[in-house]
Amino acid sequence: MAIALVHPRAECFSDDPDMHDNHLWHMDLLARAGRIPELTKRALTDSHARRRLNRLLRERGMAAALRDRAEEGDRGALYVLVRLLCETGRVQEAEGAIQEIGPDDQYARDIVAKERRL
Repeated sequence: MAIALVHPRAECFSDDPDMHDNHLWHMDLLARAGRIPELTKRALTDSHARRRLNRLLRERGMAAALRDRAEEGDRGALYVLVRLLCETGRVQEAEGAIQEIGPDDQYARDIVAKERRL
């Protein structure tokens, strides 16, 4: 019900800060409700939906879905995937994902390097 109430009062990148806050809240409500298909559709054009979707996939440990998103060009998904793999002790798998998806991505490599120092 909350999703239906917030949606009409939500606007991405609105000049009205309340509308923008409502948009962020709307994305969070979709994630909390587990509405992955809806977030996925919105993520095609909405950076907030994209980030919230990636975070939801990480929270659920859905590495394969993050990898698919990263392979489709979502750099944020690559970074979230690498963090997830490192946090779950799969550093070599994280390195392999970087090599396959973004071999020149220094930020992804820095995430792994930081994990190795811990």
